[in-house]
Amino acid sequence: MTIEMFEKPLGMRDDFPVIAKQKANLRKQGTELIEQAGYELLQTPTLEYYETIGRISAISDDALFKLLDSQGKTLVLRPDMTSPIARVAASKLLREKMPIRLGYYSNVFRAQKREGGRPAEFEQMGVELIGDDSLYADAEVISLAWDILKQVGVGSARIVVGHTRLLELILADFGLDSEQSSKVRELFVAKNGVGVEQLSRELPISSNKLASFLALMQATTVADWKQWINNGNEEQIKLYHDMERLEELFKRNGLGDAITFDISFSSHMTYYTGLVFECYGAGSGFPLGSGGRYDGLMEQFGLQVGATGFGLRVDRLLESVSPEKIEEPQTLILFDEQSEQRAFEKAQQMRASGKRVTLQYAPAVQALEPFTDLFTEVIRGEALDNG
Repeated sequence: MTIEMFEKPLGMRDDFPVIAKQKANLRKQGTELIEQAGYELLQTPTLEYYETIGRISAISDDALFKLLDSQGKTLVLRPDMTSPIARVAASKLLREKMPIRLGYYSNVFRAQKREGGRPAEFEQMGVELIGDDSLYADAEVISLAWDILKQVGVGSARIVVGHTRLLELILADFGLDSEQSSKVRELFVAKNGVGVEQLSRELPISSNKLASFLALMQATTVADWKQWINNGNEEQIKLYHDMERLEELFKRNGLGDAITFDISFSSHMTYYTGLVFECYGAGSGFPLGSGGRYDGLMEQFGLQVGATGFGLRVDRLLESVSPEKIEEPQTLILFDEQSEQRAFEKAQQMRASGKRVTLQYAPAVQALEPFTDLFTEVIRGEALDNG
């Protein structure tokens, strides 16, 4: 196969200046909010060992970029940020500081089998709150995700909340085993109502419970969940009351109208063990980000602690944010051999006062006339002596 000179690897993209600037703006706004909420920003390596991060990541093995180091160890380009941060949190440095709040803005990598418009490299920003298993930790990260969505200007933002463990218990009450429950959750993740209805004919669900089972995808409030709660199951009752308290917290904090409680909601990220959520906004047909509780992941690093967090896809945020055309004043100074020193001094003086200044050698001024239209002010060499 011949690789063309300007061809990029599958799924890789170039960010041209406008997009790069928009991303930088999103990064600034998002990370400022993250730090204001008490989270400390960190950066993990781009490369991790396959035997640790690669294996425990919720990303499928065929979506990992793998390579060998000089010792023959298999490495992966980090496929997510939750697993590397869990590794960092489990280190001796941070183990004794629980709870800890860590934030990030980083690139992640997921291989694509074929071109379908999906990026193989993209930026995520988010947080991980580790060492707190309370309901208030879940409320904190969801509220912070909401604050970021509103700060960066996502239109019609909303968050869908579910509970992995509670859904698992409810499906068991319908008589489904783990394999059958897994198939149902896959269809729930895909929002495939037709598939759920077709699969229900093959499941051991009694006819008098079938309507109740199919109604799982219609819940929008915690009160709607009550019809599926088994009053004889203490764990279900506790988790349901937790969700009632969470809904009340959101209402008190002004998020009530932005949150949908969907008992059928499930995530493709397999390390989530409790509350899960996804963020949506106008302009993007995909979730802008997701998060949830992943206590079980921490156990793989030898820590019996609670953990919750979220990650937002920067490329999808851009799809939901109305781009503002910001006309920033820019000055172009054209110089030749005679005016070079004066041009340099003038540029330094203007930059020191916060102005954007471009220096351009231009002995033939006429050839640059179309280029000068991009600037709000053009200073030619012969004018430097006059101010």
